Order: sequence, then structure tokens, then C-alpha cells
Amino acid sequence: MELNKIHCIPCKGGVPPLSDEEEEKYIKEVKDWELVREEGKPHKIRKKFEFKDFKEAMEFVNKVAEISEEEGHHPDIYIFYNKVEIELWTHAIKGLHQNDFILAAKIDKILE
Repeated sequence: MELNKIHCIPCKGGVPPLSDEEEEKYIKEVKDWELVREEGKPHKIRKKFEFKDFKEAMEFVNKVAEISEEEGHHPDIYIFYNKVEIELWTHAIKGLHQNDFILAAKIDKILE
């Protein structure tokens, strides 16, 4: 499945987060994203990016912001000079949803 060609669907809650098995299936479709499972916390996916300098990092973040707005799904973004860390999870369901993996695939497409 080419996740970067699918659009996020609105998620207002009321659906369960993905099962561990579904998470394992989807994580294989997004390169170098880490599945984060901490006891008592929502499951997330995370990826770290490194750029030449702050300006390049911010250009990337701005592109991520554009895609996130288009998809109506927003990541947690942490910026450390030339390093950017992105975490995705669906707050409304307190866990992972297909939308998180769709947005991860679209974020990866920015750097191709």
C-alpha cells in the first residue's frame, strides 16, 4: 500500500487505536520511523531528521506544516538547531491510527 497517496480521514475519537499487530504492519511501510511503546502512555511513532543548518531544518518544518494542514492531521515537532524530531499519534484516540502512518509517509516524501 502506498500510504503517501492516501489522504487522512477525520478522526474525532470513538474508534479504538490500532492493535499491536496493525502497528507492526504499518511501521514496515514507513522508513526509519520508530514505534514508541511506553508503559501507561499512548503508542507513538517517531523519527529524527538532521539538516545542514537551522535554515534548512526550518524549511523542512514549514513543508511538514503545509502537508499537516492539508491532511488535517498534526504532528508534535521538536526543533534543536539543525535537528528535527517528529512524533505522531492521534490524540483523540490516545494511540496510533492509520492517519499517523499516512502523514509519516508524506513527510518522508518531502526529502525524496
